[in-house]
Parts: sequence; C-alpha cells; structure tokens
Amino acid sequence: MARGLKRTLRRWLYIGHRWVGIVTCLFFAMWFISGVVMMYVAFPGLSDKERLAALPHIQWEKVALSPDDAMKAAAATRYPRDLRLSMLADEPVYRMTAWDGKRQAISAADGRTIVNLSEQQALAVARHHRASRSPQLEEIIDRDQWSVTARYDPLRPLYLITLGDDAGTKLYVSSRTGEIALDTNRTERVWNWLGSIPHWIYPAVLRKDGPLWRLVVLWISGICLIVSVTGIWIGILRVRLKRRYASGRITPYRGWMAWHHLTGLIAGIFVLTWMFSGWLSLNPGEYFAGRNTTPEVLQRYAGHDAPTIAAKLPTPQSQAVEARFVWLDGSPMMIVASSDGVQTPLDATSGESAKLTQDRLGAAAAKLLPRAQITEQLILREYDAYWYAHHHDRELPVLRAMFDDDAKTWFHISPVTGDIVGRVDSSRRTYRWMFNALHSFDFQLLLMYRPAWDIVVWLLSILGTIVSVSGVVIGWRYLRG
Repeated sequence: MARGLKRTLRRWLYIGHRWVGIVTCLFFAMWFISGVVMMYVAFPGLSDKERLAALPHIQWEKVALSPDDAMKAAAATRYPRDLRLSMLADEPVYRMTAWDGKRQAISAADGRTIVNLSEQQALAVARHHRASRSPQLEEIIDRDQWSVTARYDPLRPLYLITLGDDAGTKLYVSSRTGEIALDTNRTERVWNWLGSIPHWIYPAVLRKDGPLWRLVVLWISGICLIVSVTGIWIGILRVRLKRRYASGRITPYRGWMAWHHLTGLIAGIFVLTWMFSGWLSLNPGEYFAGRNTTPEVLQRYAGHDAPTIAAKLPTPQSQAVEARFVWLDGSPMMIVASSDGVQTPLDATSGESAKLTQDRLGAAAAKLLPRAQITEQLILREYDAYWYAHHHDRELPVLRAMFDDDAKTWFHISPVTGDIVGRVDSSRRTYRWMFNALHSFDFQLLLMYRPAWDIVVWLLSILGTIVSVSGVVIGWRYLRG
C-alpha cells in the first residue's frame, strides 16, 4: 500500500507540475526577460535633483509673508511635516505638507491659498524646466500608467504637459499646488512596457486598486513559487548521476524536455530564491517592519510642534531655488537649495551658517527613541552592506546612530542638512538579505566591481529564461496534442 501511495503521489506531482506549469512558465519567462530590462531602465520618478533643477530662482523681493504668516494663513495647528518656499512660475509660494499628507500652497506675496491652478500657470511652470522647448498641454488627467500610485493622490488632478524636446519629455504638474509631481521621457515610457510593467504586473487598470493588485501578485507569485519547488523535486527524482539511463545520459528526456530538465537542475535554486524573494517583496502578513520613520519620532527629533519658526521674513539667499524651514532639537533652521542640488543649512532667525557637528546631531538623535540609548555613532564615508546606492542615490558621508532598543534600530542622518535619511531595524536588515540580496543580488563584493554584477545577473537570467521558455514550448506541445 505504501508503495502504491508513493507511486500515486508521484504521478500527481508530475501531472500538477505539468499542467499548472503551462501557465506559470509564461510568467517565469516574462519575469526573467523584464528583469534584465529593469537592470538599466527604472520606473519613471522624480528625484530631488531633477525637481530642484526645474525650479526658477526665488524672487526674494516678492516675499511679503514669513513662514509663521503662511502657517497662520493655512490655519495650521501644528508645525507641518514639511514647509518650503519656492516659486510657482513668477510667484513665490509656501508649500506645506501636513502630517496626514494633505498639501497646501500659500502665496508668499499676499497670503491667499492657491487652488485650481490654471492651464496658463501650469504651462508657465513647465517653461522653467531645462528641457522645455515648446511646452503644450496634452490633457488634464486624474491618473495614468506612470502616475497610478497613491503617492500622487494629494496632487491630483494633474496637468500633463509635453515639453517639445528631442527626448519626448512630459511633465505632470499638480493643479492643486503647482508642483511638478513627475517627469517621464520617451525612452522610459517605451522600455518600461518591457520592464517594470510586466515584471510588477503593473497595468494601471489593476494597479489603481492597491489592495487588489497586491492580492493578485501574491497569489500569482505564490503559485509560481510552488511550481518551482515541485520542478526542483521532479528534477532530482528523474536525474541519474551514477546509474545512468540506457542511453548513457543523466536525463531520460530529449530535446526541449532535456533542456528544461538540465537547466532546471542547474538554475533551479536561483529560480526558487528569485521567486521566493519576489513573493516576499510584498511583505505577506506584514511580517517585516515598515521602512518609514513615524511622525512621533520625527517630532521628538525636531523638538518643536507649534506652528511657528521665525517672526521675520526669511533671509534672502542668492541663487536659491528653494528654502526649507525645519526644526532640529528645538533650533529653527532654513535649508536653502540651489538648482544643482547643493543644500546649505542656515540659522532661521539670523540667516548665518548653521554648524551641524557630530555632537549636535548626536544630541538630537539621542531623543529619537526615549527608552533606548545610542550604543555607537559612526560616520560612514563609504557604502556598506546596509547603506549603498545601487538602485537609488544615497548620500555620503552619513551619520549612523545605533540604538540598544529591542529592534536594534539604526538611524542614518545627513551631516549636511540634519535630515533623517534612513531607518533600519533588525527586521529590515533581515529583509535586506532575504529580498535585496536574493532578488537583486545586492552583494557588496559584486557592487564594488559593477561589471561583475551585470555578468552574474545576465547569466542567471539567461538560464532562468531557458528553463521558462522550454517549459512554454513543452506546454504548447501538450496543449496541441
């Protein structure tokens, strides 16, 4: 009976892998091919450098309101999460982000709340972009393929403006605040249909419903994960390394079946870890901690919660395109940025340079977690396994403050602006190895010698593609007959 049960289970193992694999191999092939595209073309976004480069210089002579006046005009009851001064075309404005994500724009010239930006104002914003040649309004949209995620919700609807440059750049300008929310170019738009969109199963019709999209991807990747496990199991059962088949081969198969079997044995573990880490990227069951710093922690770091910062107008700074108003450990600061992305911290009341020494930053950091102590402070001057810039820009040098709380939390703090630029705890460090390392091969040794990373990922992707495409061919033949 035991032998018969074993034979029956093995038979159903083969049948299940064969028929479920017909569909899932299409997903495997899609993921491996699109993953290679994603190595070189990211999903469209707007970096701080791009945003600052598109802003005109602040016309300080038009600024009639102080930050305090602007917060009063906005009826703020607490100091906002973010408060900055910049230009809306030819008018200086204060832009505020509340702790609940709500955004407001207040004219720094007359204190009125800016709402319902006109088409001409949106085009005026676009004309200041460096790529602008002959900007034209394409349409007013609520969301499209590139602006589908919830991060743009406080800025909708959006003016979609073509700049008329050779790169086919398009800007998304908020009709609520006049901010540039996003830019895309023709290369990004074309290649992402072969990269991020199929890889993340990201068509706008599905992605606009975040919970549904997450559920669909979890189920698809979960089923594919099971198929990869059964494939490795069958591959091991059917291979003969010592007592070979009559033909002298280690596999009983020929043609596409042999390719599928042998490449599956070679690359199976990588297919499995890629599938597992991809499934894990959605944080099933919310097992891993979030990456964001909570409002309570940020407020302790600021040391101030009332909607005030200075009783006078901000000190004019030549060549500044933006001025941010922040609190650091109870001290008000104005951080001015130029169009090339260089940021300079100033004392908000005197306008003099603010010296952000390690001792000062350490004193502010000590208040981040009131029930824990800082065990170590490091100035990182080179990237390491937990602070690196493979897929996005990260500042160097950076201060790492390490705490003795239960989660062993680390905060990364900019020594230039004092901003908290990153937070990781033991849960996120585990996630770094289980997702970033397994899925993106973000190993420090490979990243130090970038061509090595490309070669390794290309080779493994080719093997995974062979496994997948051979499975598609085999499945097609089964369906035909």
